[in-house]
Amino acid sequence: MYDPFEPVVRETASKPILPRLASVILERALRVSPVVVVMGARQTGKSTLVRSHPALKAHTYLSFDDFRVQEKARRDPRLLLESSPYLILDEVQREPDLLRTIKILVDEDQQRIPGRFVLTGSANLLLMERISESLAGRATYVDLRPMTRRELQGSGRAGIWSAFFTEDADRWTGIIQDQSAPRSDWRDECRRGGFPVPADMLADDTERILWFDGYIRTYLERDLNDLSAIDKLLDFRRLMQAAALRRGAMLHQTNLSRQTGIPRPTVHRYLNLIEASCQLVRLQPYTVNRTKRLVKTPKIYWNDSGLALALAEQTDPGGPDLENMILNDLLAWSASEIPGPQILYWRTDTGNEVDFVIEWGGQLLPVEIKTGMRPGSGDARHLRVFLEEYAPETPGALLLYDGDEVIRLAERIIAAPWWKII
Repeated sequence: MYDPFEPVVRETASKPILPRLASVILERALRVSPVVVVMGARQTGKSTLVRSHPALKAHTYLSFDDFRVQEKARRDPRLLLESSPYLILDEVQREPDLLRTIKILVDEDQQRIPGRFVLTGSANLLLMERISESLAGRATYVDLRPMTRRELQGSGRAGIWSAFFTEDADRWTGIIQDQSAPRSDWRDECRRGGFPVPADMLADDTERILWFDGYIRTYLERDLNDLSAIDKLLDFRRLMQAAALRRGAMLHQTNLSRQTGIPRPTVHRYLNLIEASCQLVRLQPYTVNRTKRLVKTPKIYWNDSGLALALAEQTDPGGPDLENMILNDLLAWSASEIPGPQILYWRTDTGNEVDFVIEWGGQLLPVEIKTGMRPGSGDARHLRVFLEEYAPETPGALLLYDGDEVIRLAERIIAAPWWKII
């Protein structure tokens, strides 16, 4: 009989495990903090990462998807946590009260053994209403996002964003041209998304549609109960669909309330739950005054482009889906850097807008996304305005498009094939 307290036996899968970008940050975190929390949406590969990582071979694996483990945690949490010197606790959001006991044990340990507890959660523990213990000063958090295009290709990396901050702008063209990433249809990439099963293991779009349908049902009927009670699941799903249809647009909760017939306070609460479960991305605007970023209107995207299309019940990706896919690559890259870059967008009262602005190390990089195959100088007009406004901090700008050549559109503005960047 299976004993959840026995160390897990790691078997070699028939399909090799693809390296993950987050594994480097995880290894660093294990040397720093007694508690390491790996957070990410369901099915992003958290369990696979912690069970296969070489630095965690000595850890005993326990999953709170197992009701027997849940029962032991509720009956005697201290006994559970002291059952092994090193523990992996999978899906810990199912037992949030356990965090208090973890805090007590860490504080009692004068040695503060690094990597003693590794927790995974399919929800952002810092945003969950039911969790009052943040483990501040005791935990390091590692974000595991859906797989990037380069992770799916086996390189364990995100796009080449770092190069635009570490290399002089006059070298950007050569760096981009030297990239050997394979060309692909961005529409296929958006439909595939980055969840490991549909992206790496399923053969066609029909199978992926079925997988996403099951994922949404499981999320609604099971995972949400870990966060908060939802009385009207149909209302919740209707709001998710409305939000998915507005991907890439400004997030106006009053409009969503009007469109769905759901009261605005409920819309606010539901959006917070979707965000806490690592599904929704609110992209904040760039302003020089950082405080103003918190009060201005964000844009809404999703954690995964394939999931967003499934929620919207659409099969033909458009410009916002290419933006969403590139944003997901940016966010995965940002999560792998210390300190992490800020990913924002820019919009003025006069209608000038840039899809993404990366702020890192005192520098700015504006990025515009186009689905066309022949960019013109007119496509770069908003980038020009941004460069004029923030010239000292902005060595150059990128326009990503669906072509093959690296083109200098204007001074300090380069048009590059999207597939050579991510």
